[in-house]
Amino acid sequence: MKKLLAMLLALTMVLGVAPAFAEEAETYELALVTDVGTIDDKSFNQGAWEGLVQYAEENGISHKYYQPPQQSDEDYLATIKLAVDGGAKIVVTPGYLFEVAVYEAQSLYPDVHFILLDGEPHDADGNYETKENTAPILYAEQQAGYLAGYAAVKDGFTKLGFMGGMQVPAVIRFGYGFVKGADDAAAEMGLEAGSVTVNYTYTGSFNATPEAQSMAAAWYNDGVEVIFGCGGAVGNSVMAAAEAAGTYVIGVDKDQSGESETVITSAMKGIGASVYQTIAAYYAGEFPGGVTTVKDASNDGVELPMETSKFMSFTQEDYDAVYAKLASNENGICDAIPTNPTEDNGQPATAADIATSVVAVTIIE
Repeated sequence: MKKLLAMLLALTMVLGVAPAFAEEAETYELALVTDVGTIDDKSFNQGAWEGLVQYAEENGISHKYYQPPQQSDEDYLATIKLAVDGGAKIVVTPGYLFEVAVYEAQSLYPDVHFILLDGEPHDADGNYETKENTAPILYAEQQAGYLAGYAAVKDGFTKLGFMGGMQVPAVIRFGYGFVKGADDAAAEMGLEAGSVTVNYTYTGSFNATPEAQSMAAAWYNDGVEVIFGCGGAVGNSVMAAAEAAGTYVIGVDKDQSGESETVITSAMKGIGASVYQTIAAYYAGEFPGGVTTVKDASNDGVELPMETSKFMSFTQEDYDAVYAKLASNENGICDAIPTNPTEDNGQPATAADIATSVVAVTIIE
């Protein structure tokens, strides 16, 4: 019997056909490719993955995530190919770092649909094009940051910190909104100029590092009361420092209240919900390809998780009032929140360039 099986296997190899008793390769209909983080980063990647998994499990659809070996357009594109070869009908790519790779992939794989979060597809020379099989989704991070800064000052905090990860557009917008929200709240409360301060920095990565934790610890030791940890696992470094100091943290992207008792609220983007909704639209034959969707307060795309927030005096009524202003752009409130100011050389300006009436910003290099 063994000899017969061996002969049959040899014959099928020669003829180039698969043996009838061979197992079919496993395929995965929904795929997510991570950028520089992982699906358990407690932040952006995890939020996107949770939205995909929720839809997949509710509807019995196979799913898998893929992690590129390195951070480069070539590695991203090669990993997307792995997902496509693995049977993916939809590939979710969380982060602007995928813009060039998705630009290429949307033409290479016209039958595959791509959900690009935080970016729009363009080539290496900055020429933008979004094909019908790609749905870019952007978020008004400046509005989420605004809500966090506004709430913190209204809740009585006057010594704030912003610790961003990489100095990329989304993180920049979070930070600028945070400063503007804090300043507007301070002005409404009639506080004196300089009575609210913000330490402001970018760590240069989205990783939890001893250096980030040491800096956060030094800020807390110097009197900072709450730090907005805005950069993936950077927030874990801030939380560790806050736990040691008995101080507070503002989380980012998703509700991070479960990560540490020090988290008083989180500047959230509706990442999981937008992934879920876009996948659902695909299966309903209504995939929003070819156009960019912007998620902001007007369509419930950003928020603070008030149910889990640990504010002392900032109430649901206070939150509803400021949220309604953002949703309707009352008196141009949204237009007044800076997004990505640039210097004459085209490089991002610093938060110190944001016009404030009360808040004093200190840039930490």
